[in-house]
This record gives sequence, C-alpha cells and structure tokens, in this order.
Amino acid sequence: MILITGSNGQLGTELRKLLDEKEIQYVATDSSNMDITNAEAVEAVFSEVKPSLVYHCAAYTAVDKAEDEGKELNEKINIEGTKYVAEAAERQGATMIYISTDYVFDGTNPEEYSVDAETNPKNEYGRTKYEGEQIVQEICSKYYIIRTSWVFGEFGQNFVYTMRRLAETHPKLTVVSDQVGRPTWTRTLAEFMLHVIANQSEYGIYHLSNDDSCSWYEFACEILKDCDIEISPVTSEEYPQKAYRPRQSIMDLSKAKDTGFVIPSWKAALHDFISVI
Repeated sequence: MILITGSNGQLGTELRKLLDEKEIQYVATDSSNMDITNAEAVEAVFSEVKPSLVYHCAAYTAVDKAEDEGKELNEKINIEGTKYVAEAAERQGATMIYISTDYVFDGTNPEEYSVDAETNPKNEYGRTKYEGEQIVQEICSKYYIIRTSWVFGEFGQNFVYTMRRLAETHPKLTVVSDQVGRPTWTRTLAEFMLHVIANQSEYGIYHLSNDDSCSWYEFACEILKDCDIEISPVTSEEYPQKAYRPRQSIMDLSKAKDTGFVIPSWKAALHDFISVI
C-alpha cells in the first residue's frame, strides 16, 4: 500500500490526482488524520496501513515566516516530522520518497549544482529541509531524495497564480531578475515520483525540475505574455525579503534523465499547465 503525507498540499494533491488517473490505490494523510510531529500518531497510522511506499509530501514551506514567527513550526514539521515518518517507514520496510529543495544550496556556484555538490543552506527553510535529507539517509534503507525548485501547479498558491492575479489589478509589475533557477510543474514532479518506483531506479538523491532555466523576471514575462501589462526587472536589493534566496540555483538534471524520464522544458510545462486551468 502507498501512504502519502501532506496529501492536501500543492504537490500531494497533484500526486493523488495522478494516482487516481492510473487507478493506483493509496492512503492519503494530512495534519487532520496524522500529525507528523507526533511520533505516536505516526506509528499508529503506519501500523494500521502497513505501507510499502511512502510519499513524504508534508512540509513547512513558508520560507520567510520560517525565519522568525514560523521558525519553531518549521523545525517541528521539517525535522521532527520527517524523523518520525522515516522511522515508521523503516520499521515497515517501506521505501521513502522525500521531497527537498534547491535551497539546500547557497547559490554562489556559477555552474549547475550536481546531486553531490556541496550543500550550504542560507535560510531556515533550506536548513531544515537539508537536515531532513540527512535524517532520511541515516534512518532509511530504501529512499529517494528528490530536490526540486520554483514549484507551480494547479493546487495551492504559487508564482503563476500570483502573477496572473496581480496582472488583473496592476498596469505595471516589478519582478526580480538576478535570481536564476528552474521552474517545476507539480505534474512533472509527480510523474517522476512514480517513474523512479516503476523503473526501480537506483536509490539516492535526484534533482528534478523542468528543463532549461530562467530568472523570476523571465518566468513572469512568459506567464503574462498574452496580457497587456508592463513588467520591469529589479534586483534582489530592490525587493528585500526576510529569507535569503540563492542567486543561482540551477540544478543538474542528468541523473534524473539517465533513468529514462523525459523532462519537458519549463516553457512547455507552463503552456500545458495554463491550458488546463
């Protein structure tokens, strides 16, 4: 049986949709029926479900709040919660898929980040997700750590929805142009999560986003290319945020491609996404 944590989040909902399409059975959990920060609650659910595969999609993702008001919750969910899920998965002999982030890197590398590149998280969210990675590697015998970036999709709030909403009420927008990375459609990510299992890919760390790269400014221009709106580039200094953002967090996708998974470009993924919303 498959167990999903964070099943009502942006990625968890996309994953459920994909599994439903393929008529694959699963048990969906969220904070209402399994508080991952409570070891006893996690163990009770795992003992009942007896999963052979765990998609750990639950996470604290409020990057700026994690710096101050959400710091404690960020640690409880991303570190303690991951530990309890990993321990329960290992007791059941289950394979665990843990979703991580490009924020485990500091963004100072001019080249693409390989899966074994040196990590150096510079914000609290990145730090806790990296600690989660280490926990999974220490506890789980069978695991996939999938680092992703700039996630957008049908469910939940994301950059695409924000830009489209702002374009309805603003004649001009300013968007950061000196942060470069790879956007990721939740559909592509969910498909890869199924792919590594179906193909019995080698356990370990993978990077998965859509192909090609862009700045947030270029991403916004593509999102709003059919809208009558002026978009101007600004620097990170002109748009200060609480949490540090990597300036260059392009992750090398070659290991994911070597599994036989075909990765669409971010522009193709964005076009397909917008066509169905």
